[in-house]
Amino acid sequence: MQTRALGPFQVTAVGLGCMNLSHAYGKPPPPEQGERVLLAALDAGITLFDTAALYGFGANETLVGKVMKPHRRQFTLASKGGMAGVPGDDGVVRRVIDGRPDTVRKNCEDSLRRLQTDVIDLYYLHRWDKQVPIEDSVGAMSDLVRAGKVRSIGLSEVSAATLRKAHAVHPISAVQTEYSLWTRNPEIAVLDACREIGAAFVAFSPVARGFLADALHDVSTLDAKDIRRSMPRFTPENYAANLKLLPGFKSLAQEAGCTPAQLAIAWLLHKAPHIIVIPGTTSVEHLHDDVGAASVKLDATLIARLDALINEKTVKGQRYSAQSASEVDTEEFASAA
Repeated sequence: MQTRALGPFQVTAVGLGCMNLSHAYGKPPPPEQGERVLLAALDAGITLFDTAALYGFGANETLVGKVMKPHRRQFTLASKGGMAGVPGDDGVVRRVIDGRPDTVRKNCEDSLRRLQTDVIDLYYLHRWDKQVPIEDSVGAMSDLVRAGKVRSIGLSEVSAATLRKAHAVHPISAVQTEYSLWTRNPEIAVLDACREIGAAFVAFSPVARGFLADALHDVSTLDAKDIRRSMPRFTPENYAANLKLLPGFKSLAQEAGCTPAQLAIAWLLHKAPHIIVIPGTTSVEHLHDDVGAASVKLDATLIARLDALINEKTVKGQRYSAQSASEVDTEEFASAA
């Protein structure tokens, strides 16, 4: 598979987002299935594995650590802090965004323990805590680099302005944000800002949380705890409108000689050489499908037709609910649907 620069590392253009194995889309698969997916990714040649303290409130890092420890030298390990599960007075664990330096350092120590490693190759601030100057959070992360616990630093879901402030404190190797045909926000400013400072752009949810993989046709079948239930694009009315885009998209995939998921990922890889894609899956079959996207070649005409078919003006519904949108720092289109 082709490789691309990620800070000081060369990694496969298609990595693995590990979140699905423990978090977000309803009941997670059994650990044995997660182990099969992780090892299949390694066997397929993937060299970037992405996890976070938040996923499964530590369960995902624990799984990755247990399964991947014997193979640690074969891949680049990315994780995230600054957002984690914290027990309340009632004993219930809740997601908390906390970018204070002491918390960032504690999150890293906890992650190192769960991941069974002495260093994290790429450590992201999962969310910018807007109560804490970005310079303070990144300053704590730079301390982790100097201590040898982290090799490089990244940010997630930040604006170009915040990225530049952070980069002035310590070199930022990567920005991770949702990016796909139906989520174009990075095109406003962050993609260019990453290119200007020499950072990689790591795209999560490249197949639009299953939509572009032609994997979800009826939102009423979603698990009660599936995060898509809170996303405006997945309301029955909006999703019904968005489904009308799929036949044209599938037709273009057929023209390109690939599956819908491969077309979605290949479109991203053709957008810019500093883009790395981290699809997630609980299926070995889907994993192999995703990896195959790296070999798909698209011509300029087909890319232009894709751009015209699915974009911020043709997709119905916002990416996040008002609450979730308030927690990220990404630029928004003035006339978002």
